[in-house]
Parts: sequence; structure tokens; C-alpha cells
Amino acid sequence: MHLPEALPKAELHLHIEGTLEPELAFALAARNGVDLPYAGTEELREAYLFSDLQSFLDLYYGLMAVLRTADDFTELADAYLARAARQGVRHAEIFFDPQAHTERGVPFGTVVEGLGRALDRSEEQHGVSTQLIMCFLRDRSAESAMETLREAEPYLDRIVGVGLDSAEVDHPPSKFAEVYEAAGALGLRKVAHAGEEGPPAYVREALDVLGVERIDHGLRAMEDPELVERLVRERVPLTLCPLSNVRLRAVGVLEDHPLPSMMAAGLLVTVNSDDPAYFGGYVGDTFHAVHEALDIGQEQLRELARNSFLASFLDHDEDRRARYLAEVDAYEFD
Repeated sequence: MHLPEALPKAELHLHIEGTLEPELAFALAARNGVDLPYAGTEELREAYLFSDLQSFLDLYYGLMAVLRTADDFTELADAYLARAARQGVRHAEIFFDPQAHTERGVPFGTVVEGLGRALDRSEEQHGVSTQLIMCFLRDRSAESAMETLREAEPYLDRIVGVGLDSAEVDHPPSKFAEVYEAAGALGLRKVAHAGEEGPPAYVREALDVLGVERIDHGLRAMEDPELVERLVRERVPLTLCPLSNVRLRAVGVLEDHPLPSMMAAGLLVTVNSDDPAYFGGYVGDTFHAVHEALDIGQEQLRELARNSFLASFLDHDEDRRARYLAEVDAYEFD
């Protein structure tokens, strides 16, 4: 039997730092001489109960202390890609947060070199094509983001685009107008988190001020019918993360998630895992969860999988995109 979670798909909203499983965190801590304030993996897992986005971010950034060397980043990415491949991922556009590492004294090049090793062999080892998207931390200054963009310039052969993540409230997209303009001038693709905890107006700003091609999350766009109409008309992809939305209390329970109504409205939505080590499942698990909790049928799952490839940054390789779409169309659930 072919299960929903094995359906061929692209993952477009995945923070590589958010794939740090407790077991790997303790292994890297031991290797690098880092003391973690937890007795073991079970106690750490118990800490993964969050009241909101900020409570998650506090733990998330604290745990990154174990990531020190290029080998650490290679091991982290390899572990994600192996899991993703088992759950049907054929293409992954992976976020990373350079500021969270450079602020700790880990050089930009160390991060990119380590991730790059895993990505370079991903297709051969895991059957997963990859692209890398550098995110700016929106609760840091615009000047810090611009400095990070300059640090990235020697590595732009490895980086396809820029994104915007971290604490959304009180940090509107317009804060980063200049750095996004500079990124566009360097030929980088543009995405941004908007409308997760922030209002629909942040989605509009991301589109109009930053010029993004995809909205990461975009959940609260549903509060603005005119914005929904625009997103449908312009075919702007939304990279939804249902399990994340529940864990971070943006949605009370998965059964209340607006995914079905967003699909019914004609939005180009995709389903992703966000920070799967923290939120209870990788992208295949997420497909299975929405299938069960939201009565998303097999053909709707196929639509979500198709959307993921249509929304991907595979414009440079339309033959590859066509092959992936053909795999989705040919998939037999049972």
C-alpha cells in the first residue's frame, strides 16, 4: 500500500536548524564540550511545549549552541535529507539562519561549507534535489541583515534566495526594504514569513515593499477577503505549516486549521514541516496528519503535492519540474 506520507513532494518551508533532534543535539554537545541544561533527551523533549512563537524561539536559539563546526552542519543536513527522502520529498528548498551562528562566533563560511557538503551529495545519496535560502532574523536590525547579505556574497553560487523569519510581531516586512532591494539586485529570489502571528497587512507589505514571490505561512491572510482575492489572482504560493501552527498556538487544534477553506478559496497552498524536530513531525507526517484531521482526500493531497513543485524555484530546470509533477500524477495511493 502506498501511504499519503510517501506521495512525491517538495518541501519549501524547512529551517535546517529546526531539524535538530534531541539525540543529535546531545551527541554534538558531547563532541563540542557544550553543557546542555537538560538531564537527557526525554527531558529536552518535554521542553518542547510552547505557549507562542517566542517561547519556541528561546529554546530554538539556545540549542543551536551545539552547532560549531562544518561537520556539525553536514551531519544535521544529512540527517534531515535522509528522513525527508523516506517521507516522499524529492526537492527541498532549505532555510538557514546565518546570524544565529555568526553572532555565536561561527563563521558564515563554516555554515555554508558544512551544509553544502550534504546538499552536494543529496541527489546521489537520497534522491533529493536541493536549494539553499538564507534567512534574515527580523528581530535584529536592518543593518545587521545588510551586513549578513554582504557576508553572503562570496557564497552566492550556493544560495538561491533570501527569506525573513524569527519573531514577527512588531517587526514588519518594510523594516527590511533596503536589504531586499539589494538582494534582488544580486539576482536572489525573495520570500518572507508573514501572516503567522503578524496581521494580514504584513502579507501585503511583503508583497508590495519587499517584492517577495512566496509567502511563508500567510495563515492570517484569510482575515482579509480582498487580500485572498489578490493572492488567488496573482497565484502567490503560501507555504503552510499546520503542525507548527498548532504547536505555536496560532491554531487551537489541527481540526480547526483553515487549510481546507484556503484550498476551497483557490489559494496556491503547500504543506510543509517548518521545524519538524520541535513540532511533532516531518512533512510526510504532516500530510498524514491533515489527511486524518481535516479530511483532506487523496486527490487534494495530490493537489498539495503538485502545488509544492509548481511553487518551487525550479525555473532553471523545467524538465526536472516536469519529471517531479509526472511522479505526482502517477502516484497510486493504494
